[in-house]
Amino acid sequence: MSVVIVGGNDRMVRRYKEICEQYKCRAKVFTQMSDGIVNKIGSPDLLVLFTGTTSHKMIGYALNATKGLNTIVARSHSSSAAALKSILQIHAKM
Repeated sequence: MSVVIVGGNDRMVRRYKEICEQYKCRAKVFTQMSDGIVNKIGSPDLLVLFTGTTSHKMIGYALNATKGLNTIVARSHSSSAAALKSILQIHAKM
């Protein structure tokens, strides 16, 4: 399963990827707005939006990039490791 995480803390990027690996998922993490983010997102199975630590503009870009795809969108105000684990427990197929 492929996961794209939008938002979160810069210092947690490595931890987010480790947690995704525990659930047998490949992860891309975007904590900052970058050029061409729409093209870099691709077509993930799960889009995780950490809404407390990202801008409305970045969330809009991520949602537009996955529009029309069979992507599950999960939103969390918290960007903690526990929040990511609870999302993956629900959506990841182990």
